[in-house]
Order: sequence, then C-alpha cells, then structure tokens
Amino acid sequence: MLSCDNAPPVTIVLDPGDDLVHTRAALAAHAPGDGRLTVHPTPGTDSVLALAYDVLAALDKPVPLTGYRRLDTAPAWTLAAAWILAARTRNLILLRAHFLTPHRLRALLQLRHRTGLWVTLVSHTRHLPAPVERALAGVPHHMAEATALLPAADPPAAMPWLSIPGRPLANRWINLPALTTFTALDCATRPCRCTAPMAADRDFFPPVMPPVTEAEVAHRLHRATAHPHLAAELATAAFTAASTTQLATAHVRDLAPDASTLTLHDDGLRQGCMTHHVPLWARPLLLAAAFVWRIASETQGPLFTDPLGSTGLPCLTDFAESCKLRPPQPPRPTRRKGSRVPAKPSETIWPVSPAHYALSWAMREPDLMHGCPHPPPHTRRTIAAHKRGWPPPYFGQRSLRPPR
Repeated sequence: MLSCDNAPPVTIVLDPGDDLVHTRAALAAHAPGDGRLTVHPTPGTDSVLALAYDVLAALDKPVPLTGYRRLDTAPAWTLAAAWILAARTRNLILLRAHFLTPHRLRALLQLRHRTGLWVTLVSHTRHLPAPVERALAGVPHHMAEATALLPAADPPAAMPWLSIPGRPLANRWINLPALTTFTALDCATRPCRCTAPMAADRDFFPPVMPPVTEAEVAHRLHRATAHPHLAAELATAAFTAASTTQLATAHVRDLAPDASTLTLHDDGLRQGCMTHHVPLWARPLLLAAAFVWRIASETQGPLFTDPLGSTGLPCLTDFAESCKLRPPQPPRPTRRKGSRVPAKPSETIWPVSPAHYALSWAMREPDLMHGCPHPPPHTRRTIAAHKRGWPPPYFGQRSLRPPR
C-alpha cells in the first residue's frame, strides 16, 4: 500500500470575515499544471464521495465516475490520489473547511497520507470548529494568518484572451497514422520478463505527431476520463503504433520509475520485444495507471487494466472515437452535383493492417484495410525509400494495382 510517512503538517487559515480578497487569492492559486489545487466543496452536502468528486474536478477530470458501485467511495479517492501523484501536485487549498464533517476530514487526511500533500484548510470562522479540532488532534498542524498566506490576487488582465494559447485542432477529428495498426486478430502472448532493446535498435520508428497535434491529443486525453488505464492505453497506442496484443503485454514492472520508457513484449509475431521512449505529455497518464496499481494492490499486474474492478467502461476504440481520435479513413465518396441530400457522417473504420507483422502468412491475409491508407514506413530502409517517392499512390489498395 503506497503511503507517505512524513506528510507535511496541515495549515489552518482562519478567515472570520469571509473576505472576498482571500477567496479570490485562493482561487487564483489554482494551477493543476504547476502542482497547486484549490478545491471549492459542493455546497449543501456532507458526502465523502462528493468531496472526492470535487478533488477530481479540480484535477480537470470528468465526474461522476462510471464503472463502480454508486455509493462506493474507495475508487474515487484512489483515482484522485493516483492523479495527484502522477501530476506531482504539491499543494491543496480547501475552502469552507468549517463545514467539514469528521468523516470527510478523515478522508482528506487519508489522501494527504497517501500523497504527501501540503493541505491548507480555510475556515471562515473566528475559532476552529470543535469537530475539526478533534479530528486534527493527532495530526501535526499549525495556524496561519489569512493576510499572510492569501494575499490579494493580481487584477485580471485587460485582454486575457491574448495570453491564452489557441487550440487550432479543437473539436476536429484527428487522424493518427499510429492507430492504423491498433486492431489485431492474434491472441495475447505469454508473460515476458526480458530486457528488450530500444525500438530504434530494432529498426522500428513509430509515426511522429506534429507538435500541434501532440498538444491537442494530450489535452483531450488528460480531460477525457478519470480512469487512467483508458487514457494511458490510448496514449501508448498513439506514440508506439502498437496493436492491442502488444499493449496487453505491458505490466507495471515494464514502466520505468519516472515513466521515461515503456517495454512492450512480442512472441516473435512482429518485430519482437522493444522498449519505447515515452513523450513528456504521456508520462503523467502512464504514471497514474501505475499508481492506481501501487495504491490498490501490492502486485504489479497488467498496466492497462483496472485493479479496482470497474465494469461497463467503453472499449478502447469507442473511447478513442469519443475523443475524436481515429486512424486515417478512406476518401469520402464524391457528392453528386446538385444533390441537396446532406451527407451522413460515416462510421469510423478500424482497419487490420499486417504492416508490422514479421511472418509471411500475415501478408497473405485478405485485405482488411477497407480502403484506409496503409501506415507509413517504419524502418530505416522504407523511410528512406518513402522520401525518394516510394510507395506509388496505389500501394496497398489491390483494386487500384495495375494488372501483372
């Protein structure tokens, strides 16, 4: 069970006047990307689950959670701790702390014990409420002045939209060539504990996303779900071009402690076992999936499964489509001139590509690309040939190949 034995003391701030300046300062300190959270509890409830949802919402995760029993609080707090550890969140400010019931405060202190957070409780009273004081009896804590800890926040800029970076790909479908090889027909391989070489040493180079696409994919995956194993698996497929069979071989032990590398195994059907570099945007997702296993279980199970036993979650292809991520699709049919019938959105096609298979039988399989373009070259030789003009436009589409 993951825990922090030397958690910092709890800071208590008394703000009897409920000064708007101090509240604005606390809200202005909220910056999940910089390791600071400000949680404003949902009013009118004393539910422990609602407080866990408030923490997850502060982490930009969608709530309420799906896949668990409706009133089970353990999964929500476990996922909150995993995301906090993965994002390296250091500080948590909780407003309206004088409304905390003992069981809610105990759950918050348990989160502090798991993650080592600096917890600041802002109580809008002259004296610390008796239930809160009793709950903190055995916990190191100290008092702080509101004027010192929560100074006046800077006034907002005159034109704040100029400082916010745009998202040119927002609300648009993104076709990722790496997902062309996602679907596989073979079964999962046996567990492997080898020391795999790097993908470049195996002469394998997955498709590289442009920086704008990478930023948009990261933005969507970090906010699409509170289940880390779903976001981590789709992120891994995006930067490794791995199939479902290869992704199923990844265990917690295959992820580096800092999530800089991830090893995927193979039973000789493709290029063999190889280790991939994990881009910076995907590391918190993989770390969160690993932390869920370390918090909920002492075993190191499959990285892209949920040790909390969630049920009814969408399959990965449906999750990718909900994020508007998909493999490159066939060209759209030409619309007849003068037709007023609106074009219906076509269903996403997930092809089965044998491009990365090493065995000859895979190349003789029926064409299951359904008109989708084949994945880009993935070896030094094929990449160099591609730069010289290979393959021809009809490569991979048997119906367009010239007769022999």
